[in-house]
Amino acid sequence: MKKGIVFNIQKFSIHDGPGIRTTVFLKGCPLKCKWCSNPESQLEQIQILYAKDKCVHCQTCVHTCPQNAISMIGNHIHINFDQCVGCLQCVDHCLADALVHEGESKTVQEVIDVCLQDIDFYEESDGGVTISGGEGMVQPSFLKELVTELKKHHIHVAIETTGYIKPETFQELAPLFDLLLFDVKHYDSDRHYAGTGVHNELIKNNLKWAIAHGIEVLPRIPVIPGFNASLEDADGIAKLLLHVHANKVQLLPFHQFGEKKYEQLNRNYTLKHKKALHPEDLKEYQQIFLDKGISCFF
Repeated sequence: MKKGIVFNIQKFSIHDGPGIRTTVFLKGCPLKCKWCSNPESQLEQIQILYAKDKCVHCQTCVHTCPQNAISMIGNHIHINFDQCVGCLQCVDHCLADALVHEGESKTVQEVIDVCLQDIDFYEESDGGVTISGGEGMVQPSFLKELVTELKKHHIHVAIETTGYIKPETFQELAPLFDLLLFDVKHYDSDRHYAGTGVHNELIKNNLKWAIAHGIEVLPRIPVIPGFNASLEDADGIAKLLLHVHANKVQLLPFHQFGEKKYEQLNRNYTLKHKKALHPEDLKEYQQIFLDKGISCFF
């Protein structure tokens, strides 16, 4: 069976599709969203996280890394992910548990075995399995085999997708799913690029294709302060949804759940001081969609 890079399998999820679900997080994403709550998902390879508050500065990791990918800069460790091969010798030799890793190679069967442990809950709650990430479609052959095997057990399968996938790959994989939880981040291509590192033409075309081909799609908007949280932004996104014939949308208010991970990855987090949003903050935003006949909920 094929192998993929998985960084988490979360059981009893209730926010990643209908019912009780198991969410399988795959590494790798073509977007670099400034607010990403899973920044460790962006690289497809196994990745080392560094907790500087635990570090005793013994430099054992520096000396044991066979790729010379680790160095001490100032008073903390720096990891060069271009050189790191994920051998985990640094993690294994860390005396203070300051280094941990995200991602491991798993076979399709290993993932299936975990998912099947809760098949009774899926059946009782009309739940299933959701593929998340990252962007699961960047591991297309692994994803296809995984979904195909899950379907043999009559499990409802959803995917959280950015939509930023080559059309030929998207059109092969999207019909395999019972539900696409499809991120719509901005209507304006240049502003989309400013927040995510990619333009949105490909995303819009894939969204339109999926809806036109009868695939169950739930567009979801991560509402981010300073990026797409104005009423003007809501109006523009609502017009985009109407253009692709979407009649419903879910709002995902901005949160700070992933903030600590940026520090562990030695990365700057530009939204550090932004306040989290709550449904009560977005009533006028929500009303823009409702007024245009789009079912809009949290």
